[in-house]
Amino acid sequence: MAFHGWKRLLHVGRQHTLAKAWRSRRGGPSLRWKRCCHWSAGKSLDPEVRAFLEENTEVTSSGHLTPEIRLRLLTPRCRFWREKPDLWPYGDPFWAIYWPGGQALSRYILDNPRVVKGRSVLDLGSGCGATAIAAVMSGASQVLANDIDPIAGMAMILNCELNHLNPFPITIKNIINSEAGNWDLIVLGDMFYDEQLADGLHHWLQKCIRIQETEVLIGDPGRHQFLSHSIQSHLHKVIEYSLPEYTRQENNGLTSSIVWSYQPSNSSEN
Repeated sequence: MAFHGWKRLLHVGRQHTLAKAWRSRRGGPSLRWKRCCHWSAGKSLDPEVRAFLEENTEVTSSGHLTPEIRLRLLTPRCRFWREKPDLWPYGDPFWAIYWPGGQALSRYILDNPRVVKGRSVLDLGSGCGATAIAAVMSGASQVLANDIDPIAGMAMILNCELNHLNPFPITIKNIINSEAGNWDLIVLGDMFYDEQLADGLHHWLQKCIRIQETEVLIGDPGRHQFLSHSIQSHLHKVIEYSLPEYTRQENNGLTSSIVWSYQPSNSSEN
């Protein structure tokens, strides 16, 4: 069954490849909102890529925690769900799945707009851009979406269009280990799937908190790599959501997803 091949690709088989990419693409000097952006409002997409994404994804708002947000995703009704994964012409489409950690973060922001209202927000590992979209909908003053996959950046612009939003700034640079940016809030979901990447995130987030007093929210459905990491001792549970049945099936039976507040007991720790 072709679906099984995609499931292995997106959930197990090549996550180490993505983690390696995050680790190898080092951030440069301190990033500024406008200078670091590869896409922004008014930026046109490559017509060929746009046509491919529109043809090979499905617009959906069902089966997820945020029916208010419409997204282009890879679903069983899409042609490439049945094709061999290697036939997809671009990098692995991790962005084309609405991961449960991102769903929880987006739901929490939509239900609690005060968390982002009037604040600058970085959505790290943004994927389909749902959490960044939720932040814009909830009144964030500035939103920067970050994902190292350029196709994800293009998909985010399409998703902004679906939700009648002007595209927010997007960067495809790896900003982990860069200088701490001046954000009020950093949100990240489903990023703790590799121990070395998790270590890098842990240290970089600590630096952002220490230097800029940034608030950090993490979404994760309880994957082993996340629960077993030392970051657990610095987390405070904010809220837990029961996942819709469709999302459970997509994620090997995971039943809930949690939003955590990251509050290092010693933010000066190296």
